[in-house]
Amino acid sequence: MRATVVLLLGALAIVFGAGCGAGEDRPERPATLVLDFAPNAVHAGIFVAKAHGFDDAEGVSLRVRTPSASTEGLKLLLAQRADFAILDIHDLAIARQQGRDIVGILPLVQRPLAAVLAAPGVKTPRDLEGREAGVTGLPSDTAVLRSIVRGAGGDPDRVKEVTIGFNAVQALLGGKVSAATAFWNVEGVALNAKRPRTREFRVDDYGAPAYPELVLCATRAHLDEEPALARATVAALVRGYDETLTDPESAVEDTHRYAPDLDRPQIEAQLDAISPAFMADAPRFGALVPRVLAAWARWEAQFGIVKRPPDVARAFDAAYLPGPSG
Repeated sequence: MRATVVLLLGALAIVFGAGCGAGEDRPERPATLVLDFAPNAVHAGIFVAKAHGFDDAEGVSLRVRTPSASTEGLKLLLAQRADFAILDIHDLAIARQQGRDIVGILPLVQRPLAAVLAAPGVKTPRDLEGREAGVTGLPSDTAVLRSIVRGAGGDPDRVKEVTIGFNAVQALLGGKVSAATAFWNVEGVALNAKRPRTREFRVDDYGAPAYPELVLCATRAHLDEEPALARATVAALVRGYDETLTDPESAVEDTHRYAPDLDRPQIEAQLDAISPAFMADAPRFGALVPRVLAAWARWEAQFGIVKRPPDVARAFDAAYLPGPSG
């Protein structure tokens, strides 16, 4: 009898000990997450996570911040004024080339969002030879434009680049340029609503690998200091994006609540466009696929965004993704 009691007490100690350990691993604190751009449907899973309380359930209260410029997220990470930021994968590569130990821990999409949008008369990117094409001024824009033109059999040196900032839609509607680099999931959707015959040439249709355009990032130092915070944040966002894919109608409502400047039809159109890219060929949402990242790293250097291929093993860390494959 005494032996039985001892065994029972030992088993209870193990159970309660495991429970305490799990509880202590919860961060139980707020965390700041900076978006890459103005809120749009690519961020739907983040807003769904907030609306459903997935962040609080994981032990982290996410404070979502809209950047004043596309470069603000990286600056806030480096200044330790933000815990996480969504970065364009090219900005991640450039930051690491500059010696910044920024690490990607969760891709939001599994496809490039970069494209060349063109006037109806431009039937192929090769037709841009001798014409003006708008770029924002970011190094990745030139790479995207050159990759697409070359992939279509054209000579990118014969395309006249014009810096237009982030005004692709206005520049195309106003006839200032024949084409412009932009994101097909936002500017492409907006332009197509106003000019349905607009051409859309996506970079991965013209030779670029299917890289994940937007990635949740943090500094390596912060990840080492607070791994539980990263795990909780990633877990909450995975739940948010899984719910978005399961119930897109509710995701539209949740996104509209957090981004009231967008009307519902606009969000619906963007979500319809972006939803297939959330997972694409990946085994699950948020997967970091080594062969895909290796192909991206080679392309990144080939088209001059960085001088040498990024070290994928150091630039990304899948350890924070929940489940056996994380």
